Amino acid sequence: MIEIAATDFRHPRRHIRLDTILRLRWLAALGQLAAIFVVAQGFEFDMPVVPCLTIVALSALVNLALQISFNPMQRLEGAHAAALLALNIVELAGLLYLTGGLENPFAFLFLAPVLISATALAVRVTISLGLLAVACATLLVFLHQPLPWDNDEPLILPPIYLIGVWISIVLAIGVTSLYSFQATEEARKLSDALAATELVLAREQHLTQLDGLAAAAAHELGTPLSTIVLVSGELEKALADDTPANAQLAGDIKTLREQAQRCRDILSKITQLSSSGAPFDRMKLSTLIEETVAPHRDFGVAIKVRIAVAASREPVGSRNPAILYGVGNILENAVDFARNEVEVNAWWNDDTVEIVISDDGPGFAPDILKRIGEPYLSRRRAADDPPSAHSGLGLGVFIARTFLERTGATISFTNRIFPDHGAVVQIAWPRARFEASETDEIPAC
Repeated sequence: MIEIAATDFRHPRRHIRLDTILRLRWLAALGQLAAIFVVAQGFEFDMPVVPCLTIVALSALVNLALQISFNPMQRLEGAHAAALLALNIVELAGLLYLTGGLENPFAFLFLAPVLISATALAVRVTISLGLLAVACATLLVFLHQPLPWDNDEPLILPPIYLIGVWISIVLAIGVTSLYSFQATEEARKLSDALAATELVLAREQHLTQLDGLAAAAAHELGTPLSTIVLVSGELEKALADDTPANAQLAGDIKTLREQAQRCRDILSKITQLSSSGAPFDRMKLSTLIEETVAPHRDFGVAIKVRIAVAASREPVGSRNPAILYGVGNILENAVDFARNEVEVNAWWNDDTVEIVISDDGPGFAPDILKRIGEPYLSRRRAADDPPSAHSGLGLGVFIARTFLERTGATISFTNRIFPDHGAVVQIAWPRARFEASETDEIPAC
């Protein structure tokens, strides 16, 4: 199996573009201006218009200064993005202070900067912004100007209502931020895992292509080597005299001819393998199983292979790197967790091709069994297992399952029925898909 390191595919955490934050700030400024105009002119409520417009104007000046001074397309570092989001919270708190505090229905806009942070910034930054928003909301419970309202019928809200609004804002900030962060993190994990899958598949396809290159080289080199053998044979005959100089030269030419003939024999073997179709183009199911089993026979675990002979001919599929890697990875996991023995059973009929890999290890834990195949889901057998480039990433089964499902396979993970113990992985293809050409099975990376 090809080993991959996290650095091969994992990308640094995404940062927010300055342009994104500026667009949101301009949208907020326009919305605030619209709200001030509607309340002051539409409803004709008394409100501190000048102080409110001053805060909005300062926000617009900050936006203009940032657009002029920096490239809007640049991605901000976490601290810089957090500073701008914190400024949004403070500006909103200032406007709410002038317009009723938590009595103002726009108080729930405290959620917006925290949600943006939850989707793109680090956890500690999101927590800091959440605490800032909660602190501002808390101050606004006690410190605020009257809510703009009709002077003839002033609106007086009871303190218990304000406490309820404060609690709802705090809970909304916590719950929605956690949900947004979790959903975004799952999307990041899936993106990284799919990138790893494509990387492994590209490497496997590259190794498979080397077989074809070797066969092509054999055909191309056959002609010049034949010429060398022919010419060296003629030179050897021409130097058949018994003079010492000719004898020494004839010996060198004979050595040259023998080595050229040896190269021809080696290339002939490669050409014969290629022309027979295995292992370069097509391979039988039994050949596929043997190729995946062979690298794991010397690890102290017995591997028993049972192939049920059916009335129909044995399936012959393309030498598909996705199938080789997928089956090999599942077999490798079985060997890792087995105590003494791994069984590989295969059978087929006119409609189905099936491989079942089972071991006598502890089996899948119930909590793992429900989530098997998710990226970054891993449970090692022992703490003293030697580290490797991919141990602990939890990508092996995900990559194997993704590869095999691309080829049309259906994979199921179960445990043996008590009193037996161990994991069982069943891989089944429609026979037509298994015997299809590789280009029909795997989309290009």
